[in-house]
Amino acid sequence: MKKFLSVISIFIFILGFGQIDNIADGESITLRIHYGFLNAGTANLTAQKTTFKGAPHLHVRGTGQTTGAVRAFFKVEDFYESYINMQTELPSFYVRNVREGSYRQHLETTFNHDNNTLVLTDKKTPANGSKVIKSVKGVQDMLSCFYYLRSKTATELRTGTVINMNVWIDDEMFPFQLKVVGTENLDTKFGTINCLKIIPSVKSGRVFKEKEGVTMWVSNDANHIPILLKAELAVGSLKASIDGYKNVKYPLKFTK
Repeated sequence: MKKFLSVISIFIFILGFGQIDNIADGESITLRIHYGFLNAGTANLTAQKTTFKGAPHLHVRGTGQTTGAVRAFFKVEDFYESYINMQTELPSFYVRNVREGSYRQHLETTFNHDNNTLVLTDKKTPANGSKVIKSVKGVQDMLSCFYYLRSKTATELRTGTVINMNVWIDDEMFPFQLKVVGTENLDTKFGTINCLKIIPSVKSGRVFKEKEGVTMWVSNDANHIPILLKAELAVGSLKASIDGYKNVKYPLKFTK
């Protein structure tokens, strides 16, 4: 269960470049989290257009929390935040502030894409101060990559496509590879919808059971909304399914 929003974030985000013009101002997506047979919690993603440091940005937030019986013995309250520059299509500022049982972490990252560096600040332990870290060209954070995925065209996400990426997570850079393996019709609480099936290759051992222990499905349309995500963890399995959505730019094609 620990870091369940991190798990979701890790395997739904990819690196890419495209116009972020398919996100409506005020969009909200909610996922229901299941850990094994337990209804474990919820995760929510919101997006708003704003100005950050004088430039137009997409301000995205991700929250996650345990609910019900799971919350009684393991309390999770996770908050993620990213400001994505609408002109460069790269993240400018990223926050990870999580409370998971007795675990606490509050990190802030400022990206400098001109010289491929970033500044990491430990807000939980101010005495640690800030440090400058060498980065790579086009690096994304956990939230910004999700919106790049959604900006991809049907051609860029056709079956057989393989995409390599670098994603900044917590205080480390992680290489990922993503494969589009086909399409499937999935049943949801809203009806049946056609989806792209995508398998990311992730670093095993820390969180996941296998290198390719993760599968995700996104709507096969211009929205690329996450519909279902499954992960075989080092201990147990996790599933996240769409539970609600608001202000989505294009109609989702659910059939009864």
